Amino acid sequence: MSGRGLRRAVFLDRDGTLNVDPGYIADPAQIEIYLGVVEGLRLLSEKGFLLIVVTNQSGISRKFYTHEIVGAIHARIQSFLEARGVRIDAFYYCPHHPDEKCACRKPGTALFERASGEHSLDLASSAIIGNGASDIEAGRRLGLLTVYVPTPRFRLEREPVEKVGADLVAESFREACRKVAERLG
Repeated sequence: MSGRGLRRAVFLDRDGTLNVDPGYIADPAQIEIYLGVVEGLRLLSEKGFLLIVVTNQSGISRKFYTHEIVGAIHARIQSFLEARGVRIDAFYYCPHHPDEKCACRKPGTALFERASGEHSLDLASSAIIGNGASDIEAGRRLGLLTVYVPTPRFRLEREPVEKVGADLVAESFREACRKVAERLG
């Protein structure tokens, strides 16, 4: 635990960060977790961080899939991880279309704030790992340590580091987790 009895967390983007992102995943069977994710999550968990997924899922508002499908996808991810000795502590998602300009769609911070209240988090001792500018911007707004890890399939086309403005950049998810553990102990 960090100061004032609050807990530390690492917020995690889902698609393109934890799992392969073919675009609007509508079937739990499509979930493919990247190599190194289990080891990275285990390291963070062993360091005492809660693991919290925050993901934009506008496919719901676009009618590509339902809330139930998102729940089934999260259950599949959890089952995969638990079979390997690690677990996500909570999943949060925004179902809204970008045009709705809601407060919960990243880079909005409403889901992070909800998670912080529900889990008694010390955001100043927490981090976010993501593959997009919206992840990093949300983290900056909250005072999180921000770590940009490019989606493996876009490694050569990744957003310029200067544009993303992350505190740290990692070449893999496992490296991102190691950097968080080193920085926040």
